[in-house]
Amino acid sequence: MIPLAVRAWQSDDWSHALQNAIGDVRTLLTRLELPADDVDLEPRFPVRVPEPFLARMRVGDRRDPLLLQMLPLAAENRIVAGYVADPLEERRATRAPGLIQKYAGRALLIAAPSCAVHCRYCFRRDFPYADHRQGVAFPQLVEIARDASITEVILSGGDPLMLNDATLASLIARIDAIEHVARLRIHTRLPIVIPRRVTALLLDRLSSTRAAVAVVLHVNHANEIAGELPDALAALRGAGVALLNQSVLLRGVNDDVDSLVALSERLFAHGVLPYYLHLPDAVAGTAHFHVSAEDGRALIEQVARRLPGYLVPRLAREIPGLPYKEIINPA
Repeated sequence: MIPLAVRAWQSDDWSHALQNAIGDVRTLLTRLELPADDVDLEPRFPVRVPEPFLARMRVGDRRDPLLLQMLPLAAENRIVAGYVADPLEERRATRAPGLIQKYAGRALLIAAPSCAVHCRYCFRRDFPYADHRQGVAFPQLVEIARDASITEVILSGGDPLMLNDATLASLIARIDAIEHVARLRIHTRLPIVIPRRVTALLLDRLSSTRAAVAVVLHVNHANEIAGELPDALAALRGAGVALLNQSVLLRGVNDDVDSLVALSERLFAHGVLPYYLHLPDAVAGTAHFHVSAEDGRALIEQVARRLPGYLVPRLAREIPGLPYKEIINPA
């Protein structure tokens, strides 16, 4: 059942919001009535903040948890030992251009090279998308089709929902036609920052697949679940899509037990199951977001004391070469 509010959305609303996203640091500061102290006004990794996400930030609050994810600080320019461009060594896991396989049975397809929002902690901020661009022909599907051991395809990027509805529908249909693919997973932040990306055409395509569909969202703070997002989440659930969330544990954003508890509770209230809480990857320019494994373990133990087990995300980190994510359990 599609909520009435979603039915009223126009198919191109989201693209207008994308085109009008803020791409200038000074404009972002002006809109939020903030000074430029300690801010990089000309960042190498550019700013992109869509208006629907900006609307959830508190004007005049430099410590707003949503703003802190988007604001380029001068600290990004510090060279910190151990922080590199490709900490997960994804180049080593590349099976073919645009196709990454780190774990048995699952293959990740780089469906689009860009995102609707530029998170400052992004682990692919230096990813060589030009080397992986294959166009809308998606020749990677040939490699997937010839390998019966691949039972799950993960659409990632960038953000796969940056594809228009027609291209995305064609891609999903072609994956669905590969008989040994039992599950389709879509990793996206776009519905969070521009909820109107959840169009009727997208819902129709997702509801008609043979393969089981899971949409893995990326929400880091409970304040992100506001505006039109609850309607978009309800529409996805109505289409029969399993909704999971993975967050990143970020210093100053959500590295306290109250924030993590509120996030899990608000996610579940809207039909989204907390899935992973990732320790931040050691990406060059992101050291100021660092939270240690020890602090993460202590936090997740406190969360486990306050919530039922199904609302406690698994604290995880990815280690290059390991055939699974390392789960850091409470002490």
